[in-house]
Amino acid sequence: MLLLGASPARAEVPSIEAQGFDHYTLALTWHPGFCASRSRPPRECRDPGLRRGTEEGFVLHGLWPSLPQRLRERGVERRRWWRQGCFIERPRPDGGFCRHPSLELSDELTRELDGVMPGRASCLGRYQYAKHAACLDVTAEDLFDTSVALVEAVNASAFTDFLVIHRGGEVRRNALIEAFEAAFGKGTGRALRLECAGRGNRLLTEVRIGIAARSLENFPAADSLVRLDRGNCATRVRIAAFD
Repeated sequence: MLLLGASPARAEVPSIEAQGFDHYTLALTWHPGFCASRSRPPRECRDPGLRRGTEEGFVLHGLWPSLPQRLRERGVERRRWWRQGCFIERPRPDGGFCRHPSLELSDELTRELDGVMPGRASCLGRYQYAKHAACLDVTAEDLFDTSVALVEAVNASAFTDFLVIHRGGEVRRNALIEAFEAAFGKGTGRALRLECAGRGNRLLTEVRIGIAARSLENFPAADSLVRLDRGNCATRVRIAAFD
């Protein structure tokens, strides 16, 4: 299942030539839930053209490398890395996301990324690269080329089909985990982190998937996945839909 503007699903996920960290967290937004959770919705939530098609699958938040070994050796803790990322070494500029440098991407990748990342309207891609990869040996082209392929792989799965079928309704949190394991293999639910917002943390806004850095090209094979923390969703979860 692809989003509007996305190209057909790729045959494989490209690898990223990078060393020094263990795994990636693929952060995928359920766009109707994200927008419903915002008291001041950004442009990608208000513009019908940017919302179109986003109920048909997940959209990209980011692909986040885990704590690099060189920073661990300097005493940087994992919590600080997740909070600050590359801004530990390269201070974040004042102002919004658009204060970060423009991304140097090919025309083809720019079109593909526009199809899976509506947050680019708010310069989310610039911010994601600046925070999570600019200080590592990872180019923007490689990071987002791989990210697009990962989004397409997840959106082509029965896990995404389960959410689309139940959008506008409510499901058990464990049913989401069971749907993930039905799509990707028994026991893979430990690689899934569910993020919710709203009263009682019952509104699904995002899913996060742990992927071994050395196994990106094998995703979504079960042995490419790594354990993440559980997340904060309540026992019953609402899958929002746009009106």
